[in-house]
Amino acid sequence: MVSAPEFSRPVLIDTLGAEPRGQRIEADRSEREALARRFGLARIARLAAEARLARDGLEATAEGRVEAEVTQVCVATGAPVEARIDAPFRIVFRPPPEEGRPDEEVELSRSELDVVFYRGAAIDLGEAAAETLALALDPYPRAPGAEQALRTAGVKSEAEAGPFAALASLRDKMKK
Repeated sequence: MVSAPEFSRPVLIDTLGAEPRGQRIEADRSEREALARRFGLARIARLAAEARLARDGLEATAEGRVEAEVTQVCVATGAPVEARIDAPFRIVFRPPPEEGRPDEEVELSRSELDVVFYRGAAIDLGEAAAETLALALDPYPRAPGAEQALRTAGVKSEAEAGPFAALASLRDKMKK
């Protein structure tokens, strides 16, 4: 069973034309709380998006910006890490390809990476904004003092653990 998006702002395709139309959306408190749970965030204080929407046949384009204020959790210390997101996006919405089975994977070329397939008569600008936010988040947020906490826990830095460090270690052993 597929659950409904936490931040749904459907836009009917047939209300869009070739001339871009501006739209602004903002998540309310309960939507932000639900999205924070989904994305593993401590808090989303604000989430808004502005987009210009246009249609060409059955294909719609949304181009704009997502702005957010979030609190992530430091991967090393668990401390809160405040972040401001200001992410541009350009998404093309199109009906799914007709050939193939419904559960068959669809290969996209590099130029189609920002394509979202939609079913029915509407696209979901809110879900597109939520996914843009998720992609803009730092996957490994670190609070001040994180490096020291990692060293104290015995975690090596990239320079100490990477392939060049291993080669340097071998070089040092060969000199002995």
